[in-house]
Amino acid sequence: MNFDGILFFPVTPFAPDGTIEHELLARHIDRGVTAGAGGVFPACGTGEFHALSASEAAAVTRTAVATVAGRVPVIAGAGGPLGHAVEVARAAADAGADGLLVLPPYLVGGTQAGLVAYVEAIAAASDLPVIVYHRGSAQYSVDTMRTLAANEKVVGFKDGTGDIGTTQLVVRAVAESGREDFAFFNGLLTAELTQGAYRGIGVPLYSSAAFAMIPEVANAFYRAYVSGDEARRLQILDGFYRPLVNLRDETPGFGVSLIKTGLRLGGLPVGSVRAPLVDPTAAQEARLAKILEAGRALL
Repeated sequence: MNFDGILFFPVTPFAPDGTIEHELLARHIDRGVTAGAGGVFPACGTGEFHALSASEAAAVTRTAVATVAGRVPVIAGAGGPLGHAVEVARAAADAGADGLLVLPPYLVGGTQAGLVAYVEAIAAASDLPVIVYHRGSAQYSVDTMRTLAANEKVVGFKDGTGDIGTTQLVVRAVAESGREDFAFFNGLLTAELTQGAYRGIGVPLYSSAAFAMIPEVANAFYRAYVSGDEARRLQILDGFYRPLVNLRDETPGFGVSLIKTGLRLGGLPVGSVRAPLVDPTAAQEARLAKILEAGRALL
């Protein structure tokens, strides 16, 4: 599975009554693909997978597949309770998704053998390839990734822990297994802040929540990143991403809440986040508006 460009994690728009706004979702996804996304990951972290029922996640994936229409890969989220994950995986395959991002299991933490069994159960639920997300209750050891790399349906590793040393060892272990089709992703919050380090250990891809709300700035950063224009990359990092991260870190869940707020500020009425996440205060929203304005000024 090949990706060429920023990995786009769309939000899930909600109407005032809490239902999903599929027309808005289609507009949001189409705008991201048109802006140059290298892949679309619906119903994942930024899409509030934690707050979606299995049928809602399936419906989001159907809308994404129909909207993308084969232009780039569509990788649907699947995780949480195993029964829920298997149901979502099958529905994503039926919808025509190209793969699955295996999110951590719900609440419990198992052994490494248990994590292998969890991934393999989800992989066996459909014919779709899977990418594992290394974070929370699903932290895969180097030996475990060596085991999973022997399964041809496991095609990627996304790090959400920030443990550069372990990720480097995983990259090397998979390379030693002979897999040349394996993809590695930086999946930390606001990954632009850390991507310079990840590139140095052989992880060239990253997910960008900021791309979902301000693709023009995210693309400017990405162009500087891939071209090796460090002065420009750092200019955007200092002028936009650093203040965004400072605001994000004030409140748990703002990695999602700020993105939805930014989209609303830009004229796309995607609604609020679902509990337990919260929306920014009026003062925080005003600060976000200034950060977005500063980012656009850099262009």
